[in-house]
Amino acid sequence: MADKTEVALDRTQVKKAVQALQAFLKTKSTSASLFLDEAQQMSLLFTLWKVPRQAQTIRIPLPHGQRPDTDEVCLFTRDEPNMTSEQTQRFYKRLLEEKGVKNISEIIPYKVLKTEYKPYEAKRRLLGNFDMFLSDDRVRRLLPSHLGKHFYQRKKEPLSVNLQSKHLARDIQRLIQGTNLKVTNKGCCCMARVGHSGMTADEVTENIEAAVQTVVAKLRMKGPVMKLIHLKSQTSVALPIYTSDLSLLTTVKEADKQAQTPKEKGGTAKKKAKQKQTENDTKQTDTAAEGKGVEKKVKKKKAAAEEEEEEEEEIPQLVPIETPSKKPKLEPLKKKQLEKAPKPAAVKKGTKAQSKLTKKTGKADSKVKRKVPKVK
Repeated sequence: MADKTEVALDRTQVKKAVQALQAFLKTKSTSASLFLDEAQQMSLLFTLWKVPRQAQTIRIPLPHGQRPDTDEVCLFTRDEPNMTSEQTQRFYKRLLEEKGVKNISEIIPYKVLKTEYKPYEAKRRLLGNFDMFLSDDRVRRLLPSHLGKHFYQRKKEPLSVNLQSKHLARDIQRLIQGTNLKVTNKGCCCMARVGHSGMTADEVTENIEAAVQTVVAKLRMKGPVMKLIHLKSQTSVALPIYTSDLSLLTTVKEADKQAQTPKEKGGTAKKKAKQKQTENDTKQTDTAAEGKGVEKKVKKKKAAAEEEEEEEEEIPQLVPIETPSKKPKLEPLKKKQLEKAPKPAAVKKGTKAQSKLTKKTGKADSKVKRKVPKVK
């Protein structure tokens, strides 16, 4: 398998491409461009053999800086405890002066960013006033919600810096004069700035060689990585610098097969296990169904035998019941019952006598109560 570091650039071919691009940019320059930025960006277009599985951001230090000293750089810092926003600005200015950093034009604490740059217009103004943004690595994760999407659309998102490092000046200089390559998992092409039209051809070629080496070394991919490398500007055609051999295509396919075989083996083993489980389940269901069928047959046989026994028993003969021809007369019985029944008048007389006795006793009691002698 070919190693991914085997990317050899032809220096003469690279230099020819740089000179041709510079000549093209000079012909396109007009009198109107004198009032604008004369230096146009020159970028490298990398085409990979495969789409990366993971997104990645690669920092590329360049031997020759691609930014002029006049570029405005802004630094976002954290809020120091027991200090106001003005005191934190003074504190970090002293720190940068002590470390020998001179490229930072303004320092903005996190609290000031939340309060003063909260409106939409203030964020757009901040984006247009500076060419590059840096941030303290301790507050880097808090910035996206306060900056907005325009910083990321124009590729001016802040780069994190460790402000507590001993070599702070060197780290900041590498960030400002270097470049970044954003590798996404959505395609096989990515672009990085390498220089501008105001630089010499030798400086641009040296930057290109350094960028290619760092990108190939830091990419998280196995096997052959680079397929094509082009040099271009914003308005020019892409000029080829490097093309890989077609023999690497077979190695790429073999690497893909080797990466897929363990997955396929695992998948086949899982499929076989599932098939065995299904077969066992079907066998169990078949045995249960057979048992149920035997039981049903036995029950049917028993029922048939019982029916046969019932048919063999003797059926008793039906005897007709004799019914009387004439109905008996009930009228004389009713008359006899009425004659024998006692008269209720005696009961009424007894009740009247009892009621009279109760009335007489009540009157006697009342009279006894009245005969009580009076006390003088």
